[in-house]
Amino acid sequence: MRLRRYLERLHNTIYSRREIHVEYFRVEEVLSDRLGAIAGRLRFHDGSLLEFDETVIGRGVVLVKTDYAYHYQRADGTLVFRYDNAPHHPEVSTYPDHIHIKGRVEAAEPPDLSDVLRQIDEMLYPTGRQDGTSRERGEEEQNDV
Repeated sequence: MRLRRYLERLHNTIYSRREIHVEYFRVEEVLSDRLGAIAGRLRFHDGSLLEFDETVIGRGVVLVKTDYAYHYQRADGTLVFRYDNAPHHPEVSTYPDHIHIKGRVEAAEPPDLSDVLRQIDEMLYPTGRQDGTSRERGEEEQNDV
């Protein structure tokens, strides 16, 4: 049941986002509450794209993400970031988990799809003023009254 709820949460997270065009989305529960997979292609208003896939295994009461990749790119195909656990960067402290970002590979814990979408939101919908500085919402409201 835990795996099914996890997969349903990811499904609901994606389809609750009306500004995202779902080009492809697949959810599979291969073995009831033991093995599941999810994959998709999500297009954003600026043409940028998130491609993702993950495989999850239920081990008792714990879900373990065994394989994953979250690849986010600009509309022109330029990589913005990619989280994955392909075992090709043993030098990172979180091996095999890592992120490709700004031409580097850095240590990173396996993210949740919701966290990846939040990271993309921060890039697409930055908060702050037009002069490039940002303020906390409460501070903004206080100063602008």
